[in-house]
Amino acid sequence: MPANPSTTTKPQGSIAIQIIPVKTAVEQEWFFDVPAVVYANDPNWVPPLRSSIAKQLASTNPFFQYGRLQQFVAVRGEEIGERGKEAKPSLLGRIVAVVNDRLIDREGQKVGLFGYFECVPDFTVAKALLDAACQWLREQGMTIVRGPIDLSTHNNCLFLVDGFDSPPMMMMPYNPPYYPQFVEQDGWQKAKDAYAYNFPLDKPLSPEFEKGYRIALKSGVTFRPLRTKGEGFEQDCISLYNLFTKAFSNNWSSTPRTQEEFLEEAKDLQSLVDPDVFPIAEYNGEMIGFWMGLPDYNIPLKHVNGKLNWLGILKFLWYRRQIDQGRVIAICSLPEFRRKMVPLGLIYLGMQGGIQKGKPYKRAELSWVYEDNFPSRKLIEASGGTIYKTYRIYEKALVDQVVNQLPSASRP
Repeated sequence: MPANPSTTTKPQGSIAIQIIPVKTAVEQEWFFDVPAVVYANDPNWVPPLRSSIAKQLASTNPFFQYGRLQQFVAVRGEEIGERGKEAKPSLLGRIVAVVNDRLIDREGQKVGLFGYFECVPDFTVAKALLDAACQWLREQGMTIVRGPIDLSTHNNCLFLVDGFDSPPMMMMPYNPPYYPQFVEQDGWQKAKDAYAYNFPLDKPLSPEFEKGYRIALKSGVTFRPLRTKGEGFEQDCISLYNLFTKAFSNNWSSTPRTQEEFLEEAKDLQSLVDPDVFPIAEYNGEMIGFWMGLPDYNIPLKHVNGKLNWLGILKFLWYRRQIDQGRVIAICSLPEFRRKMVPLGLIYLGMQGGIQKGKPYKRAELSWVYEDNFPSRKLIEASGGTIYKTYRIYEKALVDQVVNQLPSASRP
């Protein structure tokens, strides 16, 4: 009998599928290996850094101070005999079921999450994984499940549903087209869409943006690049954290990070920042806005196969010279400074920084923006951005599943 509990299913005409709750180091390695199986022939896939995923799921992650999770991996069931005494089985998929207590407290409902979903093109595998995650969440008392969200929306989230013809930019999701098809076939409903906007840099901004920049300056606002070294970097990151927390506190399905979490993530990005595309707005010495642009490091990461060992680092340094595009992660201004034209000033400076002499950028992506964030969308579209990718988060009620499993005489 297997050492760990698992579920085996074999629908008619399909392979036997075993869903294994990840508990051992060997099973953890299987979990990490799944994406390479799923995307083996996909030219647009960029392997995530294995160390980054391992760090997110490690017990040292501050997430575990307010959340819990269970990882599952799907394998070919007939290949499993006595566990730990045979070669790795054929990997079919993976999923993580997540309870984020901060999100539950904020929303006032028992909402669970699923994330880190990967699956071969077989609906029975997808359903078995989703069922396993939902059952675990049901056992934790959850009544709604939402995803894909990897622990929180500050990590990877969303399924790509339109725009599969190009690789993802840095820190953006990517998946086969059948993922959204499978979850919809399983009865999941759209919760919210989000968009990625494309900015070709060969088209000049409207004169209104430079005018807005001049108005902001006359209003007493000052602009400067993000500091990237020493104490200045740490001070700017603390200011960014405070501004993030204040400006994005009401974002849907999101909860604030601790300062410790934010600074840890910032350190990982410190060496990647191009200050010319990361302008800061200040008023009386206080940070009141920013344009967060980063070079698209997915271009060199595509060549390192998810591992920054000595060979991976050499490849990264070599291929980073090919970076010719960037991602704008956020444009932020405190509401009381929008009339001082701070957002327009930041867009003007960010775009000017990207097209100045010596810069390699040919285009930028601004991502992601929720479909109902109309003020931001209006500003982005006025500056020349056009939607070219669409993403989606899904939801499903767990209560309905419990009712459907009751004998007909017991149903209300």
